[in-house]
Amino acid sequence: MSIRKEDALRYHSEGRKGKIEVIATKPCFTSRDLSLAYTPGVAEPCREIHKNDDDVYKYTAKGNLVAVVSNGTAVLGLGDIGPHGGKPVMEGKGVLFKRFADIDVFDIELKTHDPKEIIKTVQYLEPTFGGINLEDIKAPECFEIEEELKRTMNIPVFHDDQHGTAIISCAALLNASEITGKKLEDMVMVVSGAGAAAVACCNIYMQAGIKRENIRMFDSRGVLHKGRTDLNEYKMQFAIDQDFESLAAAMVGSDVFIGLSKGDIVTPEMVKSMNSDPIIFAMANPDPEIRYEVAVEARKDVLMATGRSDYPNQVNNVLGFPFIFRGALDVRASAINDEMKMAAVKALAELAKEKVPEAVLNAYGGKEFSFGREYIIPKPFDPRVLWKVAPAVARAAMETGVARQPIEDWTEYEEELKERLGFSQEIIRVMIHKAKASPKKIVYPEGEEEKIIRAANAIVHDNIGEPVLLGNVEIIKNKITELGFDLNRFEIIDPKNCDKCEDYAKKFHAMRQRKGVTPKAALRLMKSRNYYGAMMVHMGEAHALIGGLTTHYPETIRPALQCIGRREGFTVASGLYIVLIGRKTLFFADTTVNINPTMEELAEIAIQAADTVSEFDITPKVAMLSFSNFGSVNHEESMKMKKATELVKKFRPDIIVDGEMQADTALVPAITEQSFPFSNIQGDANVLIFPNLSAGNIAYKLMERTTNATVIGPVLMGLRKPVHVLQRGATVEDIINMSAIAVVEAKEK
Repeated sequence: MSIRKEDALRYHSEGRKGKIEVIATKPCFTSRDLSLAYTPGVAEPCREIHKNDDDVYKYTAKGNLVAVVSNGTAVLGLGDIGPHGGKPVMEGKGVLFKRFADIDVFDIELKTHDPKEIIKTVQYLEPTFGGINLEDIKAPECFEIEEELKRTMNIPVFHDDQHGTAIISCAALLNASEITGKKLEDMVMVVSGAGAAAVACCNIYMQAGIKRENIRMFDSRGVLHKGRTDLNEYKMQFAIDQDFESLAAAMVGSDVFIGLSKGDIVTPEMVKSMNSDPIIFAMANPDPEIRYEVAVEARKDVLMATGRSDYPNQVNNVLGFPFIFRGALDVRASAINDEMKMAAVKALAELAKEKVPEAVLNAYGGKEFSFGREYIIPKPFDPRVLWKVAPAVARAAMETGVARQPIEDWTEYEEELKERLGFSQEIIRVMIHKAKASPKKIVYPEGEEEKIIRAANAIVHDNIGEPVLLGNVEIIKNKITELGFDLNRFEIIDPKNCDKCEDYAKKFHAMRQRKGVTPKAALRLMKSRNYYGAMMVHMGEAHALIGGLTTHYPETIRPALQCIGRREGFTVASGLYIVLIGRKTLFFADTTVNINPTMEELAEIAIQAADTVSEFDITPKVAMLSFSNFGSVNHEESMKMKKATELVKKFRPDIIVDGEMQADTALVPAITEQSFPFSNIQGDANVLIFPNLSAGNIAYKLMERTTNATVIGPVLMGLRKPVHVLQRGATVEDIINMSAIAVVEAKEK
């Protein structure tokens, strides 16, 4: 996937600068809070830690805090760009730690090239952190730094540039060996690259079974052989007796090629010279040593992995370091040893053999894949990696005596890991991947707005959908040109000057002639962008409509109801908001349409919401909210929710639903466990149905404005075809997310 420079710079600079911030985990709003957080209350944990040093893990964030340390001497493919130049990468590493394993990170950039200064600085940091992740430090200094820190520190130290690629690719190698029927000890391996990653890869491959004498390693000057006098101690351990004249010569009769160097250095002829079922891991980024399609064209029996997401078998370090640290931190390991790394290797290899759950398949476009030549390692966004790899690493730490807080209940630990990940928050990512599998045409009535144009460009670029922009053609074209986008990517229509207006008007008049619409009024309405866009969807000339960025809600929903109409079997349309808060994902309905719905309408809204949530690959658990719990107050308003619950159960017995209940009963397990054990909602509701529009609208707005919740929506439910109304002032990201939801909904319908 190509990324525009402007988009990357905007991503890092818009709003709060950079990609990370520090958030307080305890309240600090009152004078009492302040006294507990700082003086005098803070003295109490200080005294406890002074008496028992291990209590630092009990009373501070140390146990979940990792330092990402770099001096910027080997940043990605950019080389020595210094500590400031490398800082965006280190912040990004922190984002990945948090996103994939809920580990907090401080990035530490050091202004020095001296390994001894780096070593001493990191040693001084030990009281602050639970672990150290060394990053983008050039070889051979990185070897010396890691070795000394591991020897002298009592917390895990891990150089990801070395061991990350090694662990992931070793898992792939184990499975490639099994698929091709080749034994590791018999394989001849050619390695292009002799830096930190290559050395670490070969070390772990040898632990797995590759023989040292069967490794032919190349650096920029040729093969590492014993006749060379320019090899450092780390390269010398891979020096062989034979001096191959070229990489091509070394590959003749080889079984495995490992690429950790630069792009396009392997030719089809070199691939053809390898043994049967050649294994090629071309991991240079962004351009592999040989492109996947070139290698496959050269040899149909090739088994290949790269570092790229657009080819099968992506070797991505994010499959390793977050989960290795998670397991190490959770048992307070004093180190990350070879056994823990190999445990991660085996866990990844075994996970690739397990049946891939539907949610993961959907996240990757719904395409079926299973263990085989094009799936030898798990996908980077497979959430199961967390609760497979972290426990394996933790077990290995316990078995090798480096764990200081053993885990006793592994089932409970796995549940804790799932809760940390907040799996349900992956819904937008899931929808985007689903949309990419089957892009649909989306019409945007506010096509002259810059946010819409920016979002539409991203939607085309990411293959989410095909945008149609409505508005003045010249204005839209000028804005597209000013933004530097490709005009050919956009379909632009001006309803005021469109040949189809008359045809649309005739069809609309036929639909609405008994509802007061005259032919003249129909033509006037069709020149309105909201009506024209809705009619495009009705006629099948677009699959979905996204509007409302600059208009009031009724201005978008009214044309949709008149042109497209409600779904068969439903009498109401309704609105749903997705509320992401902490690790919870909640769905609020109805929040936008029905002022005071009847019990029958509430039942419809609940069914619509449950079906919509199911499209996100989440099992809906529907709570019908009220001010009473299961008949505790005999009032017409609470009885309305009780009867609506009964209707849902009658018409859709497959839906998990209960009520009437108060909001805390729906969300707090302790309440239902103690007082309402009979309920099939045990504080685990994720769909909240409000008794009226006031309650729903107030609730989601309070969540949005007074908490750190992310609110997405509204998702308009109950129409025959997808129409979604943006919040006024929605961001470009909001528009992209809603568009992805609409595309998937169009596919489902």
